[in-house]
Amino acid sequence: MGTVLYARGIFINRCYDELNLSDPSLILSIHEEYLQGGAEILETNTFGANRFRLARHGLASRTAEINEAGVRLARQAAEHLKDKQAGDAWVAGSVGPLGVHLEPLGKTGLEEARAAFAEQIAALAAAGADMLMIETMPALNEAREALLAAKETAPGLPVFVMVTVDDDGNCLDGSSPEHAATMFTELGADAIGCNCSTGPATVLTAIEAMRAVTSLPLVAMPNAGMPRAVEGRNIYLCSPEYMASFARKAIKAGAQYVGGCCGTTPNHIRAMKSAIRAIDAQNRNESRDQANPKSGVEVLGGASSALNAEIPPAPLAERSQIGSLVAEGTFVTLVEIVPPRGIDCHKEIEGARLLASLGVHAINVPDSPRASARMSAQSLCIQIQQHTGIETVLHYTCRDRNVLSIQSDLLGASSIGLHNILCLTGDPPKLGNYPDATAVFDVDAIGLVNIVRKLNYGFDIGGNSIGASTNFTIGVAANPGVPDIEQELRRFAWKVEAGAEYAITQPVFDLRLLETFLRRIEEFRIPVIAGIWPLTSLRNAEVLRNDLRVSVPESVMLRMAQADSPEAARAEGVSIAREMLMEAQPMVQGVQVSAPFGRYALAAEVIASVLPEATGPTR
Repeated sequence: MGTVLYARGIFINRCYDELNLSDPSLILSIHEEYLQGGAEILETNTFGANRFRLARHGLASRTAEINEAGVRLARQAAEHLKDKQAGDAWVAGSVGPLGVHLEPLGKTGLEEARAAFAEQIAALAAAGADMLMIETMPALNEAREALLAAKETAPGLPVFVMVTVDDDGNCLDGSSPEHAATMFTELGADAIGCNCSTGPATVLTAIEAMRAVTSLPLVAMPNAGMPRAVEGRNIYLCSPEYMASFARKAIKAGAQYVGGCCGTTPNHIRAMKSAIRAIDAQNRNESRDQANPKSGVEVLGGASSALNAEIPPAPLAERSQIGSLVAEGTFVTLVEIVPPRGIDCHKEIEGARLLASLGVHAINVPDSPRASARMSAQSLCIQIQQHTGIETVLHYTCRDRNVLSIQSDLLGASSIGLHNILCLTGDPPKLGNYPDATAVFDVDAIGLVNIVRKLNYGFDIGGNSIGASTNFTIGVAANPGVPDIEQELRRFAWKVEAGAEYAITQPVFDLRLLETFLRRIEEFRIPVIAGIWPLTSLRNAEVLRNDLRVSVPESVMLRMAQADSPEAARAEGVSIAREMLMEAQPMVQGVQVSAPFGRYALAAEVIASVLPEATGPTR
């Protein structure tokens, strides 16, 4: 909770617990994001809601009110999930350390500490928490007082008690995890464990030690690594995949509850949830195999291979609307919308809304074309989908990212609902605004297709399971008018072999080149979507021909040159584009119409003849 609040711009000197009262919608939205990621237990935003910590902000008198609001918000999120998804989630009242030293190291007495814990716990229980989560306890004497307060104040609630440990695996007062586990078991805790600490490895070590001395359920909730200072901010660098790997190891070590503490975002929870589903599937398979030994599933060396088994993607028709249209042979209509150079994408969203209302199937979003600095394509894609409902195709290039970043981005794209990827090598930086910028190009478009296909089968490039298929529909680019057509054909064949499922061509102005290209890819043909560009002026045609190396015939150049006004030039460009579309339509499986200079109505006018109502805006 604190990590996400900080990431959203809430200053660190604010009382985060008080936000339950002053900004409940913010807290509610964060709870809902974790539920959507797969969380089954929500901790209330009350980690520091005891009178000692609240007194620093002049809020000690509002202890009960803040804790009750924390439970109410988490419950509201859980009930909302149940209404939407028929799922269940539980609310755990979070009880953190008091933030003061207890005797004999400090002046706060044990009875005084127990009373403070009891005050907070009474409010959490009265508000309807399902359980209590006493967490991040630095010393056993403080944890003991919190546990005793819980047993006395709320005897009917399950109580989880977790300590935090140092790099050596010991509690911060020097006690061993074994000693902590023995004490909490004797005092009547319902589950015990370790949270926070220096990351997954130390928590795993502590859990293994606790398992040896107790039969109670174990809880493992590490930080997402140690925070690193990056340009003045503390950033947690453990990836979702690493936390998913931790979840598998923690369960193998005996944990019944797994989660995350500082730095653990909804994406981390989503990855951990996928890993747990894989374990559940493994256990079901093992139970089935015991009942039917001849089922054919092998267990090698005493360890199931289920976690390393392929997880095939859904059939193409079920992955996205574009996948469905391609699979069914329906003629696909796309319009390209380029991200803005700034942060305001209102015009682009309104353009997408217009095109969606006309029946366009999807919006194609380029990834910083011409190596220009623009809003990220991924951001614009998700905003278009959220605000208009129309599906998007995300252009994804290799120019700016190494293979680690590529995998991270693609996992994130899948998790937020972007399932159409157009795999591109990308324009080199020397073509753009910052010619001295460093290019990465760990892989090219062919290698990128290979990465996406592996993710679609549940593996990263190292062959490690990611727990689920990303279910991408994989597109690639093709250029029928490139001067070295033989090289283009070889690369296209390799893209298809790597796993490409459809292709989008560069703008087509010469039908003979398209016909030749389609004829020569017959042996490795996948559905082809023709690019159509409505020219806006002679200068626009000259840029395409000379700078972008698009084949524009002399006849087209002449027609644009004869236009005697800007309006006439745009009208002629639309006419040429319409002619290209109508002549290409029988040869291809769809068209992508560009919207030059943000003229979305122009694109709609070109594509109108193949839309459901065959109508479009007039010039």
